[in-house]
Amino acid sequence: MARFLPIFATQIIFLLFLLSSFTKIQVYGYAKTMNKNLMGLKKEKLTHFQIHWHDIQSGQNPTSISVVRPPTNTSTNGFGIINMIDNPLTAGPEMSTKMVGRAQGFYALASQEEVGLLMAMNFAFI
Repeated sequence: MARFLPIFATQIIFLLFLLSSFTKIQVYGYAKTMNKNLMGLKKEKLTHFQIHWHDIQSGQNPTSISVVRPPTNTSTNGFGIINMIDNPLTAGPEMSTKMVGRAQGFYALASQEEVGLLMAMNFAFI
């Protein structure tokens, strides 16, 4: 019985290869061009804007605080640390420039060997 299985498997593979060589395989594309006029779409508008994200971890009013610190962190890269954020988004690189929104969410150090950052956040624009 043990000798029968490898021979049988080889015959099945050969038979499938033989059948596939006789069949014509036609692949249809999954994407097609849409007519914008029929869909009622207008010309696309491209807007480019630049914002500055400020992550303040110390001082009188930090915008990023550590909510989870591993009890025994033997990792040299801070694996397991999780920070919650409510960071200002400004129009310029200085904090004194106009605030245009906030970045709210969290980030975590998610790798044991190298630096791996997991981030999830929402941008709330004013």
